[in-house]
Amino acid sequence: MSSSPAIDANLRDKILSDPDLLLEDTDIMRALVAANERSMGPNIVDLRGIAMSRLESRLDRLEDTHRSVIAAAYENLAGTNQVHRAVLRLMDATNFEDFLRDLGGEVSEILRVDAIRLVLETATEEEVPAVRKVGDILSVAEIGFTDAYITQGRNMTTRQVTLRQYQPSDGRVYGDKADYIRSEACLKLDFGQGRLPGMLVLGSEDPHQFTPQHGPDLLMFFAGVFERAMRRWLG
Repeated sequence: MSSSPAIDANLRDKILSDPDLLLEDTDIMRALVAANERSMGPNIVDLRGIAMSRLESRLDRLEDTHRSVIAAAYENLAGTNQVHRAVLRLMDATNFEDFLRDLGGEVSEILRVDAIRLVLETATEEEVPAVRKVGDILSVAEIGFTDAYITQGRNMTTRQVTLRQYQPSDGRVYGDKADYIRSEACLKLDFGQGRLPGMLVLGSEDPHQFTPQHGPDLLMFFAGVFERAMRRWLG
């Protein structure tokens, strides 16, 4: 007879009444497989155990991938809803001043950014009347400013949407919020033939909100809608 103590009767009865409890517990199953391998000795290779171990590793990787895909899909849906809500809010404005105030107010809150600035290029040095009323949202700049700002003076093609971690060196775009900005989205705007380009910048205090690794598709859509809305106000 074996000198090893028998399993507790109550525990044995519980296992026999519902063996699925053991099969569903991965830690217990690993311990049982390891015990079985030790009992066979070092000279015996358990091919079934090796195969099961590999299958378990593949299952873990599949589960991780599944969770990542679900998380990415949820994040994309949430981002889509944000952009759609922002677009609808922009369309509510009945005049240009309200349009700009909504941009710096509710639209900024919907998109969860800390600063929004619209930069319009101009060939004249005369002050644009709207700037006096909403100067914290709208600013004017010389011809070529948009491309120079987006490319930072480098010889490269200007994309419609540029996402980057960035800390402004002055307050020309963000004003008194420049010291707090750590990442931004630069949306280059095309207002149509015969008009100078412009730029919409979204700034965030979070250095990870806008990075080159993020997809630009939603912001490209937002930029396209914004361009069309601006053409209406520019006449």
